[in-house]
Amino acid sequence: MKLSVGVVGGGQLARMMIPAAIELGIDIKVLAEAENASARQAATMVGDYRDEATVLAFAETVDVVTFDHEHVPQSILRALVDRGVAVRPGPHALLYAQDKLLMRERLTELGMPVPDWTRVRVPEDLDRFLADHDGRAVVKTPRGGYDGKGVRVVTSSAEAADWLAEGELLAEEAVDFRRELAQLVARRPSGEMVAWPVVETVQRGGVCAEVVAPAPRAVGRVADLAGDIALAVAEGLDVTGVLAVELFETTDERVLVNELAMRPHNSGHWTIDGSTTSQFEQHLRAVLDLPLGATGSREPWSVMVNILGGPVSGTLADRYAAAMGEQPLAKIHAYGKDPRPGRKVGHVTVSGPELDDVAYRARAAAAFFE
Repeated sequence: MKLSVGVVGGGQLARMMIPAAIELGIDIKVLAEAENASARQAATMVGDYRDEATVLAFAETVDVVTFDHEHVPQSILRALVDRGVAVRPGPHALLYAQDKLLMRERLTELGMPVPDWTRVRVPEDLDRFLADHDGRAVVKTPRGGYDGKGVRVVTSSAEAADWLAEGELLAEEAVDFRRELAQLVARRPSGEMVAWPVVETVQRGGVCAEVVAPAPRAVGRVADLAGDIALAVAEGLDVTGVLAVELFETTDERVLVNELAMRPHNSGHWTIDGSTTSQFEQHLRAVLDLPLGATGSREPWSVMVNILGGPVSGTLADRYAAAMGEQPLAKIHAYGKDPRPGRKVGHVTVSGPELDDVAYRARAAAAFFE
């Protein structure tokens, strides 16, 4: 019997699951938000992921339901489970990727290292936290924020008054960090877990711009800490599929959990070309409870550079000849999206034995698409 996986959400993550599914002979279907979605090649239904009847009808056509994003309402996720649908990751796990306050509470209960934080219900809560943290804090909306959205650095409660009028907020210490890291792991229902090498991520304007795999100067303590933390989070939250744990490496040599994503993640795109098993193949294996693949690197270094915004005129394909001719080692991935300032429309990956050379080539190839 042919296995089938349904992906709710038609973005680039769903799009990049398609080649892996084809190679494995898995029937992949996508519930897309629009006809021109990034994953339109596998879109078998177009509809609203917030509509219960639509999602239930889609789920009836597949063996397992998984996700391109974490925004499906809990009421719909639980309705799927009540119908006997295999939902992976399950609603009890996704809850902690959907709500940052619940995530901080649960990670604290599990003993994970996190920034100092508090729940802000009224302005006085934030004022007290600021007074205890040198007058500066990071404030986040609990739901919906990504790529720098829903995040502010504040020095007074007045600077978050508009958000607070809409509901509770998360306030965190402004961490003095040396760099940002990301640790990807995968876990299947039987409990088997694997981890890729920890990577360094470079953010620009709150958006991931580059990923270096493995993270330089991370062999030993930092890599061990990152791996142990991510595996403990995956087990503690009962995650199924790929889990990305975004981390701060602080100036005082701590490693703290920043954010979680329970799906393939931008920090893992390098695995398509640079790892024995890509995060997209691994996610499909995991949600189908198949044995997980090896996570070693094919080359000593891989650098992934996001294509943000895209060319001012024309399409990415218009630039292929020049980019490919100049940088034949570069692997170019386009997401089928129209250019827009700040939008992730593709990425470039280069792998090789020397980090400086690999980074130069990846940046040079990506520059053709500006």
